[in-house]
Amino acid sequence: MTSFDPSPQLSVWRALLALAVVFVMLATGGWTALNSHRAATPLQASRSAWEHGSLAGHRLPDVDSTPGRLARFFATLDAHQRSRLAHRYPLAVGNMNGAPVTLRYKANRIALDQQRKVERKRMHDNRLSALGQNEAGRRMHRYEALLHKGRKILAFDPMGTGRIAEVFGSLDKARRISVVVPGVDTDLLNFQRTNKPYSAPVGMARSLYAAERAADPSTRTAVIAWADYTAPSGLGMDAATAMRAEEGGVRLNALLRALPGNSPVALYCHSYGSVLCGVAAHALPSRVSDIAVAGSPGMRADKASGLHTSAQVWAMRDSDDWIADVPNLEVGGLGHGADPVSKAFGARVLSAKDSKGHTGYFEPGTESLRNFAEIGIGAYRAVTCARDDDACRTGLSGTVSG
Repeated sequence: MTSFDPSPQLSVWRALLALAVVFVMLATGGWTALNSHRAATPLQASRSAWEHGSLAGHRLPDVDSTPGRLARFFATLDAHQRSRLAHRYPLAVGNMNGAPVTLRYKANRIALDQQRKVERKRMHDNRLSALGQNEAGRRMHRYEALLHKGRKILAFDPMGTGRIAEVFGSLDKARRISVVVPGVDTDLLNFQRTNKPYSAPVGMARSLYAAERAADPSTRTAVIAWADYTAPSGLGMDAATAMRAEEGGVRLNALLRALPGNSPVALYCHSYGSVLCGVAAHALPSRVSDIAVAGSPGMRADKASGLHTSAQVWAMRDSDDWIADVPNLEVGGLGHGADPVSKAFGARVLSAKDSKGHTGYFEPGTESLRNFAEIGIGAYRAVTCARDDDACRTGLSGTVSG
């Protein structure tokens, strides 16, 4: 949960009552919007065009083919043919697991520029309210920022609150890959922030990438700021259930299985992002070596072993993090279960010294960020365990110290 900060006095009964009220509201009237007819989204339209398209007289492969099948298809094309596909179907190619990552960057730049022009027109559309025009302006400026030279946009969907992912470093050459999975209130507009930059996905990933390079300049790393799922907005039904996490988990696994090479991957899951990582854990590819959670409300499991993953599970929480006051329970699908930093859960608990609250785990100079970076480069002996976590100190057959 990235930015919402409820009172630390939140009780179990108040939490359950609030969730029950939201559930009743949804059950009595909220679902009707789902049945309304909607036109195809820009991404859907691009995918449909691909499905009906052709190249050199041959039909294109199914847009939902396996990453391996799509990778083989693109390998048969020359640079000019790949570029033509990116220009014809930018959103389809830009979000296509299996397409070369450099081609996805190119396609998403084209799509971002197209959407920037759409929003620029909407800014001056008198049929929109002043609020609508202002929203269009905010989106246009966000797209302009994402189009700055050197940015590598791996996924982009402008629909609704928007989905996006950005890469720092070289995915093709990386010996180790890190993926930052953020929590609630994450969308296209707050993908990066000027104020409190390290509380947003771009700042988190950029900070982690810099820390990994500082920890070991000889190890090639890449970091993905992954906001390519529809995160819950605020404290409500979506944030209290695993619905968004389950949908996001499918998308995360699709990304991980399409990453180039076979380098180990570490996941850094913040707040509700840890719920997503928890429900996705059992299906993760074997190349995922570590799952590190920070400020977690729970991972939908009673114990780390219940995640059914071969990845090493790490957890941390700052002493000032308000998430500690959220009840660790799961009743009828509401709540996210056991506390990952509790001894009973069985994760290896890391020090989060100096992280300052719920959104400070990626701040430069903190022990939390240094620990993340050491995990990212595979330097497990260099991590600092929480004071009272003996399992962390003696874990991994003696490869962790504290």
